[in-house]
Amino acid sequence: MFIADAQVHVWGPNTPERPWRAGQHPHRDVPFGAEDLLREMNAAGVHRAIVVPPYWDADRNDLVQAAARQHPDRFAVMGRLDTEAPGARGRVATWLKQPGMLGLRCSFNRPHLILALTEGRVDWLWEEAGKAGVPTMVLVNHSLVHLIDRVAERHPELQLVMDHLALTSGQKDDEAFRDLDKLLAIARRPNVAVKATALPAYTTDGYPFRRLHLYLRRVYDAFGPKRIFWGTDFSRLSCTYEQAVTMFTEEIPWLTAGDKEWIMGRGLCEWIGWKLPADFKGASA
Repeated sequence: MFIADAQVHVWGPNTPERPWRAGQHPHRDVPFGAEDLLREMNAAGVHRAIVVPPYWDADRNDLVQAAARQHPDRFAVMGRLDTEAPGARGRVATWLKQPGMLGLRCSFNRPHLILALTEGRVDWLWEEAGKAGVPTMVLVNHSLVHLIDRVAERHPELQLVMDHLALTSGQKDDEAFRDLDKLLAIARRPNVAVKATALPAYTTDGYPFRRLHLYLRRVYDAFGPKRIFWGTDFSRLSCTYEQAVTMFTEEIPWLTAGDKEWIMGRGLCEWIGWKLPADFKGASA
């Protein structure tokens, strides 16, 4: 089975030349680089990964782009854009011309970022990304999904992906999933998909995380296998990379072989335009 991880972070040390964002702390005390990620991927049988710069790396894309240049068959980038920076709007038209870049990753999970969304200060971004054909991954919580629903309605040409099932970091089990219906409602938009990423971080259950399976079934029934993208956000997880894989490939009995093909990699690659290997059975022409 061809497996592509929809989100992993890599980062370097906090140095005067390349400082982290003030007041932010990484998922792990020790930097986690591209070679570390490759070792984990190889051991777990993961063929590809989308690398996203973590928030503490201050909207810099240089490390993840370097990883994609060095390993173009293994890594591609969903990069960050500081929408408040001078000239930000003009960068979107040529965003995909950057080496290794396949789209944008936009986070609206902190007060100042949420205000930018709710006040309409990023409305221009959706228009520009849609015109330029830039797939966009969006991090919001369930209470803000209706705002992205409006974006999807107004910009049907824009390929959107809801990160981490729009769950709120720090919440687990019933608390985390109590407003899942707000996410399921956006499934009516054909230009919206979801990332089933970092899920073990949202439960107190141990592997194989059976408490999550009921929620996943509801997501599956709403979006279907072609619009659900498996991934790990590996640096956040307490389980092994292999367990994050086999939770889906071996432990959810109602997923068919065809479902797993789409969820574990094909759907993601087709959605964001990452050409599948020619020798992959079922690969697009």
